[in-house]
Amino acid sequence: MQKDVQDVLQSVGKVIVGKDATVLQAVIAMLCGGHILLEDVPGVGKTQLAAALSRSVGGEFHRIQLTPDIMPSDITGYSIVNSKDGSLEYRPGAAVCNFLLADEINRASPKVQSALLEIMEEHQISLDGQTHILPDPFMVIATQNPVETYGTYHLPEAQMDRFFMKISMGYPTLSEELAILDRNGEGNPISNISEAVLSTSQVSALQQKVNAVQVSEPVKNYILSVVRATRESDMSALGVSPRGSIACYKAVRAAAFVHGRSFATPDDVKELAVPVLSHRILLSPKGRNSLGSPEALVQQILEAIPVPAEA
Repeated sequence: MQKDVQDVLQSVGKVIVGKDATVLQAVIAMLCGGHILLEDVPGVGKTQLAAALSRSVGGEFHRIQLTPDIMPSDITGYSIVNSKDGSLEYRPGAAVCNFLLADEINRASPKVQSALLEIMEEHQISLDGQTHILPDPFMVIATQNPVETYGTYHLPEAQMDRFFMKISMGYPTLSEELAILDRNGEGNPISNISEAVLSTSQVSALQQKVNAVQVSEPVKNYILSVVRATRESDMSALGVSPRGSIACYKAVRAAAFVHGRSFATPDDVKELAVPVLSHRILLSPKGRNSLGSPEALVQQILEAIPVPAEA
């Protein structure tokens, strides 16, 4: 595995116990400049994951608890008039950071969701005729609780498509939970990360190296075969968009880089197709009855499509 990435994984592992695959997916999304939708029940470590990743790369971390009374200006910031000269002065909002944890995004109003997702797409804030560029790297980790839906605003499919990846933590095993008890018995385990193992400028440099990873024609066609199958299946009412194809293409390059290769393989596609593609799919009534989840459809497609013999 690539050493810088391994250092980050080990650093985050000082806080997050036993979720190596989830942490790796988060790092891959970071290397692609993408944003994460972290969907899971309360108390499994979503906030700790975001904070640990930020601290490991020396990034500025902000958290905003999204509720129906939050305003777009809480995220974007606002302008005030300078009483001395009448000029407008910008007061930054929560989004001006490297890592923004948007907690319970489905509890924010549609207006706030739209403001946040526009920032995610543009990496800048336009306010009162001025453009404010966000720090580099900039990553949003949005969370939502899949169980408690009362008083929530469902994210429309067009907005779900803006997230690079949807991942979950899951409950720990017995041995993992014992380790969690031991770590938390001495205070907040985030203090275990005493210093960053990478700088934000190094993260930006790694993102450039990911762009140099080669993807052969067979692997590109494999990605597109999976994507097109989501559109043509009678199990789906809405398949993966071209934005999803691009995200999968970027993700497999990052996976190859993480594993120390200069080229992507079909196994990279199989490893990341579910977290990158599934949240972009809307199941048909038949799909909901037969499969139950978009993740199951993507898995079924991966099993049905022949894997290319060469990468």
